[in-house]
Amino acid sequence: MTKAPPLTLYGRAWCHLCDDMRAALEPLLVEFGAQVVVIDIDTDPVLEARYNELVPVLVCDGVELCHYHLDGARVRAALAARVVAAHSGSTHLGSS
Repeated sequence: MTKAPPLTLYGRAWCHLCDDMRAALEPLLVEFGAQVVVIDIDTDPVLEARYNELVPVLVCDGVELCHYHLDGARVRAALAARVVAAHSGSTHLGSS
């Protein structure tokens, strides 16, 4: 299992901004050992109605981190917080 939960990138297959965000996100995925799930909003009318003009939209744990362009600082902070939370949850196992 990965330490950071998957991020969700809502976008469209034909969207150049979506491609740009995915490429910009790659170094952070590698750094944190995270994964991203890419969802094409055009396959779901509810998602299309919700995100239509905002794509790409990057979400982590239900929180929108950014749309249109990657906010690297915000994504880094969210991933770092998840790593800290994962480590703090496991530290109690070794203490008696």
